[in-house]
Amino acid sequence: MAAVTMATNASELKSKVSGPERKDQTGLPLAAIISLSLVACFVLVVIVGIFCAKRKKSQCARVWIRKHKVDSSEDSHENCCFHLEANCNNMNSTMSQSSPNPSTDSSGYDSPTRILPRQSTVPVMTSKKKREMYHRQMSLQVNMSSVEFSVQNVQRKEQPRIGNLRPELYKTAIESNGSDAEGRINFTIKYDHQFETLIINIIKAIDLPAKDFSGTSDPYVKLYLLPDRKRKFQTKVHRKNLNPTFDESFSFNVPFQEVPERSLQLSIYDFDRFSRHDSIGQVVVKNLMEKSDLSVETEYWMDIQKNTHEDKADLGELMFSLCYLPTAGRLTLTVIKARNLKAMDITGASDPYVKISLMCQGKRLKKKKTTVKKNTLNPVYNEAIVFDVPPEVMDQIALLVAVVDYDRVGHSELIGVTEVGPNSCGIGGDHWGEMIAQPRKPIAYWHPLLESVATLNSGSMGSLKGCMTPQQSFD
Repeated sequence: MAAVTMATNASELKSKVSGPERKDQTGLPLAAIISLSLVACFVLVVIVGIFCAKRKKSQCARVWIRKHKVDSSEDSHENCCFHLEANCNNMNSTMSQSSPNPSTDSSGYDSPTRILPRQSTVPVMTSKKKREMYHRQMSLQVNMSSVEFSVQNVQRKEQPRIGNLRPELYKTAIESNGSDAEGRINFTIKYDHQFETLIINIIKAIDLPAKDFSGTSDPYVKLYLLPDRKRKFQTKVHRKNLNPTFDESFSFNVPFQEVPERSLQLSIYDFDRFSRHDSIGQVVVKNLMEKSDLSVETEYWMDIQKNTHEDKADLGELMFSLCYLPTAGRLTLTVIKARNLKAMDITGASDPYVKISLMCQGKRLKKKKTTVKKNTLNPVYNEAIVFDVPPEVMDQIALLVAVVDYDRVGHSELIGVTEVGPNSCGIGGDHWGEMIAQPRKPIAYWHPLLESVATLNSGSMGSLKGCMTPQQSFD
C-alpha cells in the first residue's frame, strides 16, 4: 500500500511540474500539425517543379521547330535562286544541260561562306518557254551582212574656199558697229510759237546697260538746253528697268530766234541712294532745226554715247547728308565718311578733316570744321554741322566743302573740294534740289573731290584764295 501511495504521489508531482500537454483548438497535438504542414509544402514544391519542367520543355520544342522552319525556307530559297541562275546560263549556251544544285558541296553540307543572291520573283520557266524565248531573241538580231559600208555613201560637207567672203559672218558686226553705244533713247521735239516754249517729250529708252550688282539699273534722264546749264529738268527714276518707258514732257522758255543756237543734251544716269550716281551716257542734238522747223512734233531715235567728260574721283570721294528745317531755319550738313583719299604724307596716309564754308554771293559768312582723323585714307566722321539760314535766302547761298590734310608743322594742304547749292552743276545741284524738295529729311550723296576750284562758280573761287592747287596752303 505504501508503495502504491508513493507512486501515485510521484505521478501527481510530475504532472504538476511538467504541466498539461499542449493542444490546439481542434484537439490535435501541435507536433502533428507541424508534421502535416511540412508534408504539404513538400508536395507543393514537387508539383511546381514538375510544371516548370514541362513548360521549359515545350518552349524548347517551339524554338527548335521555328529554327527548323527558317533553315528549311533558306534552303528552299537558295535552291530556287540557283536553279534560276542555272536556267539562265543554259539559255545563253546550249540549253541542253541542267546544272546541279549548288547549295551543297561535295561533302554534302551547306557552305558557311556562300553569299545568298537577292530574292527574285521570276518564275521557273519550262523548257518550251526557254526555246520560244531563244528563237525570239535570235529573230531580233540585226543582219549586219546586209549593211554596206562605203566611203562614197558619206556626204562630204562643202567647205568654203580660202578667200571667199561669207556675208552672214559680218552681219552682226555691221549692226553693232557703234561700240560706244549704251542703248537707245526715243524722244520728240516741238516748238509752241504761241507760248514761245520748246517742248521735249521723253518717250522711252531701250537696251540700257546694267550698273547695279543685281544685273539691273535705276535709270532717269536729265535735260539741258545748252549753253545754259542752270535750268534743267529730270524725269522720274524707274527702279530695276533696262527698258524704261518715261512718257514725260518738259518745256523750256526760249525765243524762236535763239532755237538754232541752242543744243539739247539728254544725260542718262543710274540712281544710287548711298553713292555717286553712275553716268550711263548722253545724247546731244546740236542743230534742232535740221529735220524740220519744229512746228510739228519731230521724233528722234538716237544712240546713247558714253560720257567721256566725267570728273574722275582720283582724289577720293566724300559722303555727307543735307537736311533743312524751314520752320526753324536750320540747315544741317552731316559729314559721314570719305574714301580713297589722296595720300599727302610721306607715310602714304593723311590726317584729313573737313571744312565747311557758308557762302553768299561770293562772300564767306561762316565756317566750321570737323575733328582730325589721324593716319587714314578712309576716315569716318559722323559729325553734324549746323547753320542758321532763313528760308528767304536759301536760293542765294551755297556750301563749300573742302577736305584738308592736317599738318602740325607748317600749313595744312588741300586734298579736294566740292560745292552744293542752287546754282551748282552736276551732283552738287542735284543734292541741293532733292534737299529742298524733301524738307526735314536727311539726303545723303557721295561727292567726288576736285583738284582745284576751276570747275566751281566765280563766287566760290574767292573763298578759296590761295588754294588753287593742293600744294599750296589752306587757310
